[in-house]
Amino acid sequence: MTSLGSTDGTVDEALPTAVLEIEGHAAEAGWDQPARLFALVETARLVEREPHLAGRVGDAVLTPIEQEAVAEASQLEDQLATITWPETVHGCAALVERVVLPPGAEADVPDEPVGAASFASKHPDMQEVRIVVAATRTGASYCALRLRGHDTAESVLTGPDLVPGLVDLVRGTLDGSTPDARGDGAQGGARHE
Repeated sequence: MTSLGSTDGTVDEALPTAVLEIEGHAAEAGWDQPARLFALVETARLVEREPHLAGRVGDAVLTPIEQEAVAEASQLEDQLATITWPETVHGCAALVERVVLPPGAEADVPDEPVGAASFASKHPDMQEVRIVVAATRTGASYCALRLRGHDTAESVLTGPDLVPGLVDLVRGTLDGSTPDARGDGAQGGARHE
């Protein structure tokens, strides 16, 4: 496996496992789910700070910790622009469902959001997709995409930069982070400016 940017490689090489864990958990809940946000913390550091979690977090290198609900899936990008994480959070992940159109169809999409959503949902070639995008403080990123029309674990597409704009937004939440008041960043660690 190619190093994804960590100084020792271990933590960032664990990023695909964390992304697929989040995607698999979402798949168990089915489709039409709200957008979700996760802090990615190093499991060893989490257990060191919170020993009572030792039996519940498993042996993965990174542990995803779900944060407060995102207002609406359509507002995920705006919300990501306002979030910072404490230094104890090594990375973060966002999960959202979207409707995607084939190349060329975007030219016909109305400018207003309501018209665009209506147009996309009625387009004969539209696809519904679940997207999980994660990034770490070292700059590593990983994505997973599942099409509703190909709803199997074997059909999940993965790669480091499948949704570049969303990767940039997620990565941006890790820039300039400051510790929260409790200093643990494990529960409710995302701060909105």
